[in-house]
Amino acid sequence: MSVRVQVILAEEEAARFKSQAAKEKKSLSAWLRDAGKKVLSISQQQSLKDPKSLQRFFKACREREKGVEPDWDDHKKLLLESYQAGKKL
Repeated sequence: MSVRVQVILAEEEAARFKSQAAKEKKSLSAWLRDAGKKVLSISQQQSLKDPKSLQRFFKACREREKGVEPDWDDHKKLLLESYQAGKKL
């Protein structure tokens, strides 16, 4: 079931929103809906006070990151070798 919502905007603000929606090839309604969902998603991600939000956070991190983190011992070895050789990192 859909619900109609009326939003009061200044003319300049409405024009900027419409312009951005057109650039993204979306209707103003779709653009506003997506913007609202994005804000809700960000606010949910910021709260890491419960186990489910922590799980979502770490899942998003795993999906975003590519490759494997180098071992800390490898980092220390590289730093020591560079320091001993007089190089700056």
